[in-house]
Order: sequence, then structure tokens, then C-alpha cells
Amino acid sequence: MHRPTSKPHGNRKDFDNIKRLFPYIWDFKGRVFIALSCLILSKVAIVGMPLVLKDIVDSLDSNQMLSMDNLASASLTLPLILLLTYGALRLVASLFNELRDAIFSRVRYHAMRGISRRVLKHLYSLSLSYHLDRKTGGITRDLERGTNSLSSILNYLVFNILPTAAEFIFVAIILLSRYETHFAVITFTTVVFYIIFTLMVTNWRMHYRHKMNEHESAANSYAVDGMLNYETVKYFTNEAYELKQYDETLNKWETAAVKSQTSMSLLNFGQGAVIAVGVTLMMIFAAQGVVDGVMTLGDLVLVNAMMLQLFIPLNFLGIIYRALKYSLADMDMMLKLLDTEVQVKDAESAKELKVSDAVIRFNDVSFDYNKDRKILDSISFDIPHGHKVAVVGPSGAGKSTLARLLFRFYDVASGSITIDGQNINEVTQASLRNNIGIVPQDTVLFNYTIDHNIRYAKLDATDEEIQQAAKHANIHDFISSLPDGYQTVVGERGLKLSGGEKQRIAIARVILKNPRILVFDEATSSLDSHSEQLILESLKQVAEKHTTLVIAHRLSTIIDADKIVVLDKGKVVEEGTHQDLLEKDGLYAHLWQLQQEEAEEGES
Repeated sequence: MHRPTSKPHGNRKDFDNIKRLFPYIWDFKGRVFIALSCLILSKVAIVGMPLVLKDIVDSLDSNQMLSMDNLASASLTLPLILLLTYGALRLVASLFNELRDAIFSRVRYHAMRGISRRVLKHLYSLSLSYHLDRKTGGITRDLERGTNSLSSILNYLVFNILPTAAEFIFVAIILLSRYETHFAVITFTTVVFYIIFTLMVTNWRMHYRHKMNEHESAANSYAVDGMLNYETVKYFTNEAYELKQYDETLNKWETAAVKSQTSMSLLNFGQGAVIAVGVTLMMIFAAQGVVDGVMTLGDLVLVNAMMLQLFIPLNFLGIIYRALKYSLADMDMMLKLLDTEVQVKDAESAKELKVSDAVIRFNDVSFDYNKDRKILDSISFDIPHGHKVAVVGPSGAGKSTLARLLFRFYDVASGSITIDGQNINEVTQASLRNNIGIVPQDTVLFNYTIDHNIRYAKLDATDEEIQQAAKHANIHDFISSLPDGYQTVVGERGLKLSGGEKQRIAIARVILKNPRILVFDEATSSLDSHSEQLILESLKQVAEKHTTLVIAHRLSTIIDADKIVVLDKGKVVEEGTHQDLLEKDGLYAHLWQLQQEEAEEGES
């Protein structure tokens, strides 16, 4: 069961998560190597600039200049060459920086695309039970944050962490090779203190970010759920209640966000203090070296430039570290979606379902959603080739569960379901569902055109085929009367259409699919009596030569069924034709009598 984003679990393994990204990056390993080469060349040029700057200063220092006889030529040639070299190094550094960014962009966006596609594919593979429990708003937020975090992590690694590490190595080599050891010691000590302080404070304040994520996902879930249930909210005038839940959650998010920002200011000040102490010590030793005559003014400028050049990205690295921790936390939530176990899987030896007569057999099938409540208890019945079998019974008897099991949204607890003798657990889910068409009780449409919603059953269907299916479903005339016809957008979940209109689009869709097996799950429950009779006639024509399972509430819709199976409390209590069951005077006869009385009262 999915819950809104909260503090990541304590045993999170960030390094393992990063390793899981490598396959997406390695698709363009050539680009990765070229980008890293550009990175190194850029840093070589950047570190070379202070060295040239030292020579420029020394050449202009009166104590380092040549004799007066050679002053004119030296001032016109030597500084000019060095200045041009300095400018060239800066240009080269900028060029290779931009080349690195341009070359690596394909790697980064390809990785984002790959991980996003994989997560969505995995969500489609999860069982219906997961999607019934999920919080849609929370999942979409986790997916969005996780994808963005992948881009951020790659950016931080390639554009910040690796360049800073390379620059640090080059600076260390220069300091150790050209100057006394204490300059390198001060540099290393300052860096170590900086990193330790950053890690300690950042880890302390991370829980504020976790709280922000948790409350943001919860608020997003409230907003999305409210929009998906817009009609229900309006029916009960609960706009104020929904807004209150949303605002109370955002209030908690606001509190956590303020604490997060305040603690960030403390961290920034501490980092600045560490850098200030380190730079000051370096300048004191460098200045003393100039006074003692063992260092030139150029050396003083070089040491100062090296320190500033190193700590500018290192100062930014503190922000990067915090952002990296946040991104790793966000990515962890997305990867947890990938780690959600698929409950309904194709067997390793699964074969394609081969349908000839489309004979369905429920053989001693038992099933429960929760162990303390059995939904189906040893259900057995057959649907012969070309027959129409209806399943009826009181609410909660397990009727719709049969359709879900037939589609293999769940696996049976015991027993088996076979089609032409093939156990549906031993065939691929795709081939199984390709041979079954359903008109569900609650039709949900895509927020797109009517044409798209009907064509969804057969993506390569022609316009003529779509219109023919709509005619069979008794909705073509209605669609044609709309200003945009088949290009009319139906709104979120089909909100712009009535229940009956949505139902007829669903019927047109299954007619277009033309499968060997048909399932009608209370398919006419949203229709008026006149429309119901028209559609029943159409369905009767469509169902000819098809094996049909009808889950019915209105018994008047299944009086022509070849067999009616009556369920009560998860068990088969009666079987027979409409007339046979009336003569038995059992549960079916009782339900029939109740509906007849309701119909008479409605007419009167």
C-alpha cells in the first residue's frame, strides 16, 4: 500500500540507488567519456590562470623588472604575452565547460526518460489491489520529484562534485610542489573542517525537509482527490471541508519550510566563517613570506587566487550537498515504487492463450481480499461456446469479483479458471486480456475526444469502423449532434457526459474490439428503460457466437440468458434458466419479485 511521501526509511542505501542509475547513463558511454575529458581540460585551464597571473604580477613588480635599458622591450612583450595567455586560458575554460554541458545533456535527459518510463511501466504491472489502495496525488508527486532528482543528481556529480574534486587535486599538487608544506596543510585542514561542519549541520536539519515532503505530498493528494471527486464535493457542499484539510496540511508544510530556511542560514554563516579563517591564515603566511623575501608579490597573488578559486566552488558545494541529500531522498521514494512487488506475474513458462471455442470454466474457485472475509467459496460453473451465462445475487455476493478474476487482476486463492482447457494462470496476461472485452459498471473515460475513447479498443481502427461501433451502441446520433462530433472532449473521467452516454461509449468500445469473450458488468445500470432496451438488442446481436458472462443487477436484462447462476455470500445457491429459477421459488424468485414491485411503484 502506498503512503504519501515521508521521511525515507532508515536503511536507505544511497550508493546502491546511484548504482541503479548507471545502466541509463551507460547507453551513451562515449558521450560520458568526452564530457569528462572536457571537464578535466576545463579545470587544467582554470588552475593555470593563477599561475599566469603570478607571472604577470611579478613582471610588473618594480623589484622583479629588468634593468632600465631593457624596460621598454620587457614591458611591451612579456606582460602582453602573459595577458594574452591568461585571456586564452579563460576562453578555453569557458569553451570546455560549455562543451561538457552540451555533450552531457543527451545523457541526462535520456536517463530521465528511461527511469520515468520504467516507473510508469512498473505501475501498470502492479496488481489492482495496489491501485485501489494508492494515493494518486502522492504517487504523481513522488514520480515528478524522483525524475527531477535524477536530473539533479547527474548535474551535481558531473557539473559540481567531480569538477571541484579535480580542481582540488590540481591545487594541492601546485601548493605542495611550489611552496612550504604549511600552505597545503592549511588548505586541507580548512576543507576538512568545512566538510565536517556541512555534513553535521545538514544531517541535523534534513528532517525539516522530510516533513516538507510529507506535508506537500499529503496536500497534493487532498487536492487531486478533491478534483477527481468534484461532483461528490459539490453534492454535499463540502468545499470548505476540502479546503480546510488542504490548508491545514499546507500550514504544517509552511512551518517546516520556515525552520528549514532558518537552519540553512545558520549553515551558510558557519561555512563562511570556516572559509574566512582559512583564507586569513593563508594570507598571513604568504605576506610573511613576501616580507622575508622568500616569496614574491606574484606568489602572494597566486596563493590568494588559488584559495579563492578553490573555495568559491567549495562554498557552493555546501548547497550542492544539501540539494544532493534532498535529491537522494526524493529518488529513494521513486525507487521504492520500482521495488513494490508485482503480485500477479506471468509464469516463466507462460504461453499465448489460444482460443477456439472460448469455453470458460470456473472450477472450485475460492478467493478473498482479506483473510478474515472470504468473497468466493468453491465456485464452480461453465460457460459453453456461444452461450450467455448471467451471474446475479445480492450486493456483496462476489459477482464483480468473478470478472476481475477472469481478467486475472487477482489470482485465485484456490481452484482454477480455464479457457478452452487452458488455466489462465499459465498463459500470458496480455493474450488473456486481448481475447476478453468488458463493459464495466463504472465507465471511466480519458480526458480526450470521443473518437479517442472509442478507438482505444483498436488503435488502428478506421473512422468508418468507429462510427459503425457507435451505431451499434445507439450513440452515433448523439455524437453527430454535438458541435465537434467525434472530436468532442469528454472532460476529466468523462465528466461532461451523462452516465448513460459514458456507458454507451464503453459499449461501442467493446464492440470495436470484437473479442471472443464478452463480459458485461451491469452494463446497462446507468441507462433509462428506453435506452436499455435499445442497447440490449444491440448487445444481443454483438454477443451472438460469443461466449458471454453477464454480471447483472437488473434481472430483466438477463431473462434470455442460457443459464443464470445465483450467488449469495460467495456461494452458488441456484442455477438454471429464468423460468426454472422462478419455479424453484428460491432467492432468485425473491429478488425478481422485489424488482417487479419496485418497477410497479416507479410507474405509479
